[in-house]
Amino acid sequence: MAVTVLTGAVMVAGALFPSAASAARPDTVQKSLDTLVREDRVPAALATVTDREGRTRVYTAGVGDLKTGAKVPKDGQVRAGSNTKAFTAVVVLQLVAEKKVALDAPVDTYLPGLLRGDGIDGRHITVRQLLQHTSGLPEYLDKPAILKDPQRYYEPRELLDAALAQKAHFAPGEKWEYSNTNYLVAGLIVQKVTGRPLGEEINRRVVDRIGLRHTYFPTPGDMTIEESHPKGYHRDAPGSPWREVTELDPSWGGAAGAVISTNSDLNRFYTALLGGRLLPPAQLAQMRTTVPVDPSDPGYRYGLGLASRQLPCGGVYWGHGGTIPGYATLGGVTEDGRAVNIALTAIPADSATEEQAQAAVETTLCR
Repeated sequence: MAVTVLTGAVMVAGALFPSAASAARPDTVQKSLDTLVREDRVPAALATVTDREGRTRVYTAGVGDLKTGAKVPKDGQVRAGSNTKAFTAVVVLQLVAEKKVALDAPVDTYLPGLLRGDGIDGRHITVRQLLQHTSGLPEYLDKPAILKDPQRYYEPRELLDAALAQKAHFAPGEKWEYSNTNYLVAGLIVQKVTGRPLGEEINRRVVDRIGLRHTYFPTPGDMTIEESHPKGYHRDAPGSPWREVTELDPSWGGAAGAVISTNSDLNRFYTALLGGRLLPPAQLAQMRTTVPVDPSDPGYRYGLGLASRQLPCGGVYWGHGGTIPGYATLGGVTEDGRAVNIALTAIPADSATEEQAQAAVETTLCR
């Protein structure tokens, strides 16, 4: 569930749809999707483009089911992967606004004694460091057994134990390193503070609040995707046959990657978030306070569950993006309300495919 920032995992010049005469412009998006399917061998690609007036266009390429050749459903549901981190971070920041959580309080304030290991101490890791990936906590998915059977149910404690069996990667606050374990712990804090499962809080505080009709946090053990969707695929090695992996248990994704959504709903979510509909100004400002991620890529920065990336035409776009077996999502929104999200029905096999998808996002946002 790596972050894929074609927002920002996870977004400024000119209108996307300035007139009806711009008939060629949708072709640019369509050509990009066709290229991803034809040249990069992705089974299907979907996109939703929204202009600053809220007008939306949807696109598809490829096939939604390799076995039957069924069409790709327009704006079909997909596993949104690490976009879930933005949803989780919003809930935590809402609790900060309600003075139920403090960003710079140690994890032990809420989960005493939970984080203990080789170089790991919850008395010295803050909530902010969890949300910003600066805690030094190891990645629970680095234990290969976790993904050996993606349909198996995992208790959060099992996943956490897989992380705590490893040594801390660095001292808290020393640097940035992406780790799903950070959000596993953040989700446990939400549950402890609210007395309710994280999924219920996400559905209540985010999904229902802004009317995301095709987005939900699946209940434990629900391996299906509820609405019309393209099937997801995976290759065990480059060139090997596609294996369908649409159904999986969301428990191992959890607070870090369980959400199911559509391109259109992800555009609405990030637009509402940047527009101040989910967080008070102080907490939104904290979320947008970023740190550098990679010295070789200074245009990419990470806040609290929200990332920004510079656009080649100037300005930045915001979002997250994500990958999970069977699906990859990337896109983002600009300050003036333009939004693009692309979904692929397989994790990109190489950086070239991801770069092609990212270029499609940025080209569209820069038009």
